[in-house]
Amino acid sequence: MGEAGRAEALAPFFASWGRLETDAFMRDGGRYRRRRIANFAAEPGVPGHVRGPHRPHFQAVVHNTLNGGVDRWFAAMEDAVAASAPLTALLDLGRSMAEALHGPQPWFVEAHQFRIEAAAGAPGFPTPEGVHHDGVDFVLIAMIARTNLTGGETVIEDDAGHRLAQFVLQDPLDTAMVDDPRVMHGVTPVAPADPALPSCRDVLVLTWKRGGAPG
Repeated sequence: MGEAGRAEALAPFFASWGRLETDAFMRDGGRYRRRRIANFAAEPGVPGHVRGPHRPHFQAVVHNTLNGGVDRWFAAMEDAVAASAPLTALLDLGRSMAEALHGPQPWFVEAHQFRIEAAAGAPGFPTPEGVHHDGVDFVLIAMIARTNLTGGETVIEDDAGHRLAQFVLQDPLDTAMVDDPRVMHGVTPVAPADPALPSCRDVLVLTWKRGGAPG
C-alpha cells in the first residue's frame, strides 16, 4: 500500500478522536479531557483480541492518586473503531512486545482514546495524576495528532524519581512502549502554540494485564 493508500485507510480511525466524550470523573474539576474506552481479551496461542462487554475503568489509588479508587464509566469506543485495521495492528504489535517481556499469558487489555484540550490561560494535563505506574504489565502509547500545541513531553522515571528519558511523540503513530512494573511514565502539560486557535493532543493508550478481566 502506498502513502496515499495508508493515509486513506487511517483517516476514519484518526477522525474518530473528534467524537470523544468529556471525562466527567476528574476530581480536579477539569473539563479538558475527552475519552472513550474498550476492553479486549487475548488467550495464549490464539491470535488476535476479542472485545469484551463494556465495563468501567478502575485504578487503585496507589496508581492514580487523583482519580483512583472508583469505577469510572467512560463512553464506549465506537464499534467501527474497535474493529478497525489500525487498532487491530496496534493491538497485535503491543501484544507481541508484552509477550516478549512477560511470555504468553491470558491478557486483559484496555484501549483508551484520549483528547487533551488546551486554551490560552487554561493548560491541559495529559497525566493529571503525575508520573505514575498504570498497575499493568505493558503499556503502548501511540500519538494520533498534535494540533496547535506546545508541551506534551513524555517522561520516563524509575521508582526513585530519576529521569530516564524525556521525548515528544510528535508525528502520527509515533509510539512509546513501557514496561510498567519497571518504570513510571507521565506527560508534561500542554498549551496552545497560537492562543487564538483550538489546541489538542490526541493519543491512543493500550494496556495489557496478566489474567482475565477483573471481577
